[in-house]
Amino acid sequence: MSEEKARVLVVDDDPDLLDLVQRSLSAYGFEVLTHTSALGVSNLVRSVEPDFVLIDVNFPALKGDKVVNLARQYALPKTKFILYSASDESKLRSLALASGADGYISKSVQGEELAQRLRAFHLKPRPPTPTPAPAT
Repeated sequence: MSEEKARVLVVDDDPDLLDLVQRSLSAYGFEVLTHTSALGVSNLVRSVEPDFVLIDVNFPALKGDKVVNLARQYALPKTKFILYSASDESKLRSLALASGADGYISKSVQGEELAQRLRAFHLKPRPPTPTPAPAT
């Protein structure tokens, strides 16, 4: 990562988890912003320009995997969207692929390991957006 701190937007409806992740990632050199709702994420992505959006998938009104599709339209090309959930890992993998997320991390991953995984995502290039085949 560059000399400036990587900015992480963490979106989850559990304030205790948000506090834990914020304190933990801040200790490892990340700038952390939090948001407690799936609503408004697109506006936040546009205004704060995060390097990462770490988003839970289980919101009552709008599921996190759907938010990825919406918010990506307003994000910088460098922004990585990562599903962050306590869901089964195979379900998370499928949701990440289906939603166009850049990956997933289980909520059981905390502290230094979470910071290391985010740094690994930072180094991993985003795959190009597929272009639709011309109609014949």
